[in-house]
Amino acid sequence: MRKLNVLLVSLLLALPMASMADARDVPGAASWYFYVDLQQMRSGGPGKAVYDWLRDEVMDDIKSDSGLDIEREFDRLTAYSMEDGKAVLVAEGNFSQTTKDITMAFIASGGDINPLKSSGKTYYRFAGNEDIDDDISYDAGNIKFQIDDLKKESYISTAVNNKIIVTSSEGQMQELLANKGRIPGSGGRKGALLVLSAEKTLVQAGMRASALGDDAWDSNVLRNTEQAALLIAAAADKLAVEAQLTTTEAEMANSLASVVRGVISLAAFSDDLDAETMAVLRGTRVDTKGNSLSISMAIDPRVVVENLKN
Repeated sequence: MRKLNVLLVSLLLALPMASMADARDVPGAASWYFYVDLQQMRSGGPGKAVYDWLRDEVMDDIKSDSGLDIEREFDRLTAYSMEDGKAVLVAEGNFSQTTKDITMAFIASGGDINPLKSSGKTYYRFAGNEDIDDDISYDAGNIKFQIDDLKKESYISTAVNNKIIVTSSEGQMQELLANKGRIPGSGGRKGALLVLSAEKTLVQAGMRASALGDDAWDSNVLRNTEQAALLIAAAADKLAVEAQLTTTEAEMANSLASVVRGVISLAAFSDDLDAETMAVLRGTRVDTKGNSLSISMAIDPRVVVENLKN
């Protein structure tokens, strides 16, 4: 381990990219979820530096490949998957007619533009094609895009105001259209997915251990983890990062806390660490309560962006 900030940056990237008030609206039976508030990021504060990097390195490429202007039109993104593997993606923003046309062009590339209706709202089936081996390029007048995987059947709708909804199943689409695009939330029910929240939330993510399957666990620690959640929020001039694990037993949470504290103590003696990383280490909190382990830290957004650039 040469630099802790490399690990911290990886937390920002190793999320299931494929919440909509926020991720508290994700169904309790979901196996994982991801929420990002682009509007909050671009509004200023510590999230702005990360947003600028996303714009330069990701959004500009998406606009070039597909014509979708994420910077101007997309405010929030929610994604989650149920335990049966069926996923939902909801984008929120003030979408232009051009963006809606691009969405229809995408649907047309799947070969099925016959409209379907539910709750008085229109949606479309994207047929998918399992025989596709290569990237697909689509060009219709000034609408162009390239997609690297058009194999999966899905359902798409722009009928709910300021939302683009994509689902894996028709039942999911019909439920969302009946609820005006909102996700029926977990409501704090027992066994629901853990969700961390803050006043100025930038990113929320979480998952059940079962979402990765039994073969994915190659350590005793991971095998004894039931749930994990991540929160990145704006706090003064820093990015506040909190991770929380729910373990099968309280003893495991305490053992994990001891391991984390030990790693932090050892890292503090490394000559390879810069001043910013040392500050993060000294300010890291590790707490346990019952079978829950929480790790929280405040990171200078410049550290994150510098590592992203490198």
